[in-house]
Amino acid sequence: MACLLTAGRNLPCKSAFGGIKNVYFKDFGLIDKVTYDEETCASTIVYIASADTKWFQYQVKGSSSLETAVTSSRENGTTFYTQTLNLTLTYLDACTQQQLQLIAVARPNVIVEDYYGNYFGCGIENGMEVTGGTVVTGAAAGDLSGFTLVLEGMEETAPLFLEFALGGGPDINDTGVINPN
Repeated sequence: MACLLTAGRNLPCKSAFGGIKNVYFKDFGLIDKVTYDEETCASTIVYIASADTKWFQYQVKGSSSLETAVTSSRENGTTFYTQTLNLTLTYLDACTQQQLQLIAVARPNVIVEDYYGNYFGCGIENGMEVTGGTVVTGAAAGDLSGFTLVLEGMEETAPLFLEFALGGGPDINDTGVINPN
């Protein structure tokens, strides 16, 4: 098998801005395939016909992040990517706690939206699993009162850059958003 390089990269401007804006969760098993467009270098998710493709949106700000570690073995001829999503959800409420408990026992597909409008598909082939987290009240007035969650996905690829036909991200309806007030 040929492993041919196809492009180089110039040094970009120093205008990067880190962080993630939204995270979308969907039940595992409803994705039929993912198509890749070589011209845009982006992927499109294709759903199983007549499947419920509802995504549930969680708005985040601050210390939430997505990190991908590459593990490659010359001896075994293998390469895989561990996608780690660290979420911080401020404010404690019963509805969010109930949903996070459901996420903790599931292995959802996840889309992460950054502040540039990029959408990253995580756990697309194998789902993501909760590996840790906290429910914390904080001790001092300025401490976090909320939830933290760590999810990991082990995939053959790094998180996929996704494109959406309508440019509006995953199809979200009104019942997909939790208001913690």
